[in-house]
Amino acid sequence: MAHADGRGIGRVVVGLGNPGPEYRDTRHNVGHRVLDALAKTVRGSWRRDGAAVLARGRWRGESVCLIKPLAFMNESGPVVAKTLSRVDAGPVDLILVYDDIDLPLGTVRVRMKGSHGGHNGVRSVIEALGTQEIKRVKVGIGRPDRKNDIRDHVLTSFEREELPAVDAAVAEAAEKVLALLA
Repeated sequence: MAHADGRGIGRVVVGLGNPGPEYRDTRHNVGHRVLDALAKTVRGSWRRDGAAVLARGRWRGESVCLIKPLAFMNESGPVVAKTLSRVDAGPVDLILVYDDIDLPLGTVRVRMKGSHGGHNGVRSVIEALGTQEIKRVKVGIGRPDRKNDIRDHVLTSFEREELPAVDAAVAEAAEKVLALLA
């Protein structure tokens, strides 16, 4: 999937989140929401593949592989590394999608590389892949008022009044992923 000069073409998208129905609608799983939106666009259907669920589809004539690790956020890295190897891709081919408490609710940012910024799921992926050179799309979920509320904040569902902003951010994040794929 990489060009001869080593440039990746970004055809693998990983959405971070926690496995299980009890986490499905939590703030920490906004990466999964973005991948669900992308699966509809690329006409991919989800199926289990080892420690992940994958959806393969096509975007502008190119194949795209969407991956949701079936590991808890803090342990995502080894699953991402193993799954990338299984689909014959490397870090240069990867776009990582995840929640960011340092961005206001509904804000979407693209970064082409960088540190984990305190996000334990991203830390796990960087450690497992051995590089910070990972394209990423971050979706703001807002920060709680008190620092000791962070764990509870990321593991709670969005409030009803937040859902329009969340839905708009998910759509925007999906568009930004598609732009990176192009």
